[in-house]
Amino acid sequence: MIELIGLIVGLVIGCFLPWHVPSHLSLYVATGLLAALDSALGGMNARIKKTFKLSIFLSGFFGNAVIAVFLAWLGDKLGLPLYLAAVLVFGTRLFQNFAEIRRELLTSRPKGAKIEQDIVQE
Repeated sequence: MIELIGLIVGLVIGCFLPWHVPSHLSLYVATGLLAALDSALGGMNARIKKTFKLSIFLSGFFGNAVIAVFLAWLGDKLGLPLYLAAVLVFGTRLFQNFAEIRRELLTSRPKGAKIEQDIVQE
């Protein structure tokens, strides 16, 4: 729940603060944000599954963002679109995390209700 509140607060701040990313940095910012969003959904997934550890979350959050920005920078220097590797990996993981969160939220209540129903019937 705290993740959702943080996301909403961040979106509200982002919408109301006039901040412009220079066009030559937009590729780096976009890949870093994608990596950070992947880590945020991964943290939310871990929290729902009750396996969340703050040290793992923080190292993944900053580590993934640094790797994504580094790939974009290196690709820019080499003239290769290496940022696509980060987009592909973090984009795929983002959808996987979302699917796991959705599955966990949709199946946890029916399982609990079924267990309670079985207990009451005995």
